[in-house]
Amino acid sequence: MVNVTKGVLVECDPTMKQFLLHLDAKEILKKRFIVADLDETHLFVAADVVEALQSQVNDLMDKLNFNIANIEQKS
Repeated sequence: MVNVTKGVLVECDPTMKQFLLHLDAKEILKKRFIVADLDETHLFVAADVVEALQSQVNDLMDKLNFNIANIEQKS
């Protein structure tokens, strides 16, 4: 019997992959979304969580980036 799952292949660096694995393990998106862990830079994820996943990644990037101009103004 063949099982078919609609999903998206995600290619990322190992650090981002660890973040995605963390989101999956903690069920941050309210369910497990990683269908398959393929190798060190590829994951197969459920298609229905792609937008929410992109939002989580964007939030992380916003937290990691800072504006030097804002820091200089506070000094």
